[in-house]
Amino acid sequence: MVLVAKQEGIPWFDDMRTGVEQFGKDNAGKVDVKQIAPDSGDSAKQVQMVSDLISQDVDAIVVVPNDPQALKPVIKQAKAKGIVVIAHEASNIADDVDYDIEAFQNTDFGEAFCKPLAEGMGGKGKLAAVVGSKTMETHMAWYNSCKSMLEKDYPDIEFVSDEPYEDNNDDDTARKVATEILNAHPDITGFFGTSVSAGSNMAAVLKERNNKNIYVSSLGIPSVDMPYIDEGWVQYAQTWRPADAGYAALQLAYDKVKGESIETGLDLKADGYGSVEVKGHQVYGDAPLVLKKGDYADGKYPF
Repeated sequence: MVLVAKQEGIPWFDDMRTGVEQFGKDNAGKVDVKQIAPDSGDSAKQVQMVSDLISQDVDAIVVVPNDPQALKPVIKQAKAKGIVVIAHEASNIADDVDYDIEAFQNTDFGEAFCKPLAEGMGGKGKLAAVVGSKTMETHMAWYNSCKSMLEKDYPDIEFVSDEPYEDNNDDDTARKVATEILNAHPDITGFFGTSVSAGSNMAAVLKERNNKNIYVSSLGIPSVDMPYIDEGWVQYAQTWRPADAGYAALQLAYDKVKGESIETGLDLKADGYGSVEVKGHQVYGDAPLVLKKGDYADGKYPF
């Protein structure tokens, strides 16, 4: 079984690899597993990787898509050869794979970013938003649910652009985007980022400018964001544990390969996935994680 991640060499998927490796250790002698990924968030390279795996006759492919729609043709080819296909962060192609597994309901997760953001902005003002890419289904689901909630409950909060900015999950790009936003819209009082790079790089630029007039709410990971949270440059960050998601996705794939029944209450043997909810081809855990000041100092979260 092979997990195809979005991108090589970033902390998020480095942590996911620890879950893959742990799954391999826990099932030694029964299954061979590994994680691979393109060296950038290139959907074409990811499609080619999946295509190569099909020719290798693997038993199962777990994929975290850069562009879910671009993967549909090779997913169809994989399933035609009897390969189990599990997706993560790809609810919009759940019907094309055997199952898509999510750490939570995306609508709830998106709204959870923006309730504290709206309150931190005093219920009014200008807001900028950044996603990894507009082709990333989960990022857009969080953005859209946040935007819908704000439009309904906080009509005095205004987005500075009709569409979110994009950073391609890349720190250099995210820094340039943060600088661009602050230069073009110096009067914003809120920032929403759906990538780890978005929030941390906005925080870095704000710190350099000694600007604490902007409430930052973003996806984050402890090793990157906790210093900014502790110092007050990021006011709210949430996430889920990549290692647990990777482990749970592989367990789901393994259960499917073995012909086990996939139904609500199934234990995928990872934190937050001990009793999943199954709706059609969609599997939901209950694994959101809010990062709070002081959490990382004691090594509580190893990613």
